[in-house]
Amino acid sequence: MLANCQHELTLEEESPVQDAPIRAVVIGAGIGGLAAALRLAHAGLAVTVIDAAPTVGGKMRTRDSVAGPVDIGPTVMTLKGEFETLFADVGARLSDHVTLIPDTILARHFWRDGSVLDLHRDPARNAEAIGALAGANAAKQFARFCDRAARLFAAFEGPMMQAPSPRLAGLVAHVLKNPTIIPAMAPGFSLAASLARQFSDPRLRQLFGRYATYVGGSPYDSPAVLGLIWQSEASGVWRVQGGMHKLALAMQDLALTRGAAFRLGTRAIRIEQQDGRVIAVHLDDGTRLSADLVVFNGDPKALVDGHLGAGPMNAVPRKAVAARSLSAFVWGFAAEPVGVELAHHNVFFCDDPAQEFRDLAAGRMPSDGTLYVCAQDRGGAPPTGPERFEIILNGPPGHPSTLEDAYTCRTRTFETLTKMGLRFSPTPQVSALHMPGDFDRDFPASDGSLYGLSPHGMMASFQRPTARTAIKGLYLAGGGAHPGAGIPMACLSGKHAAAAILSDLASTSMSRPTATHGGMSTGSAMTGSARSPSSAS
Repeated sequence: MLANCQHELTLEEESPVQDAPIRAVVIGAGIGGLAAALRLAHAGLAVTVIDAAPTVGGKMRTRDSVAGPVDIGPTVMTLKGEFETLFADVGARLSDHVTLIPDTILARHFWRDGSVLDLHRDPARNAEAIGALAGANAAKQFARFCDRAARLFAAFEGPMMQAPSPRLAGLVAHVLKNPTIIPAMAPGFSLAASLARQFSDPRLRQLFGRYATYVGGSPYDSPAVLGLIWQSEASGVWRVQGGMHKLALAMQDLALTRGAAFRLGTRAIRIEQQDGRVIAVHLDDGTRLSADLVVFNGDPKALVDGHLGAGPMNAVPRKAVAARSLSAFVWGFAAEPVGVELAHHNVFFCDDPAQEFRDLAAGRMPSDGTLYVCAQDRGGAPPTGPERFEIILNGPPGHPSTLEDAYTCRTRTFETLTKMGLRFSPTPQVSALHMPGDFDRDFPASDGSLYGLSPHGMMASFQRPTARTAIKGLYLAGGGAHPGAGIPMACLSGKHAAAAILSDLASTSMSRPTATHGGMSTGSAMTGSARSPSSAS
């Protein structure tokens, strides 16, 4: 006992926050949770990260194959500056931990009429390619679209994405100071309607309308301002050498060096409160982790639906989680491709995008949907033998996802690609498919939604929950929280959560509450284990 007490005293003396390290439990080891954990551990808090999965990354995960691990989550990194900032803020360099490879071809696009379009890192090549596809007028329309997207991104980055808690009044004031941005916003127009005014070629309308799906929406119901997503991609797309999951592992490794502990393969089942603030997290193995604060890196709907106990059900308003964004049918496999030449990122467009999104709105698997194909071994030296692939078909949230659905998806996916000139040998079996129902199982209360709150409607961005909740000591991070979906936004959510926590600690001079559990004081019981990775196994 004396040795334990001496160990805890040493740890407390090392903390720059206060004499006794504040105990932070992060539920969920997705990118948002990892970013928050890394920042908090660097600030001297005693951080323990919990996740039900056996490894970190959340939706950034892999599936085994004969060609090696296949990414079956995010495959596109944009806005890498958010990760460079994260690593720099904790005294490290991103380039020392992962190798990023810039894609010279942002994506290759295929249509049913046989036309193909590459979008490039080089803007001049884009103008040339679009001119070759659709004519000189289309190239001029594209140049105006790029200018509009750049101005929208510049206008919204500060008051929306970077703001910890965006307010409509603040955005209005910003716009009124820059009134020339109003036409670019196209208020009252959907993204599809706005693109119909900007492009005469339906293929380009379909291409840039697809960016609504990046945040889980339909171009027919999402606001026109989502056209700014093109700017984030035009600014650069990177691959992570060894696969996207390497980024999550690098964040975990760095957090460990800063003193964070990880308990993986263990599910959090209840957040305990006392006197209106969190005091502990209960795990499915019977463990009770004392906590001065908790960061929840899961779908906020899980709190509202009572998956973490009755206490946090009012942590966020139900309207902040009620409307669900899209889900997906995701294939992850290795095979040898035959037919069309693939880039790293490829999009095979459906014949009628309006029908695709009508099917999704009705809760159906698209009868004919656009397919994203990530050829994970393309972009460098020509691969030989089986290659790793991820294929994504948009799916509706809440889809029941039966075995019959899996076979239907297999038929629709690979027959469509065959008709468009791409075949795989062998054709994947349904065991390589992850459906909306599987995502709902893996990410409780999500309804299979991959992006949290739906982006539909002009006010959606202001309804998304921010880092602070209505419960003292409970904070949010991840794609379900502000600023939303995508790995750079999830990273930024972790920054917002950590900043809110450190600000609250500084403003309240928070001292560790000593709670009682079963007649025993638990005020300092977790200090040593929370700081020691080995003790969290």
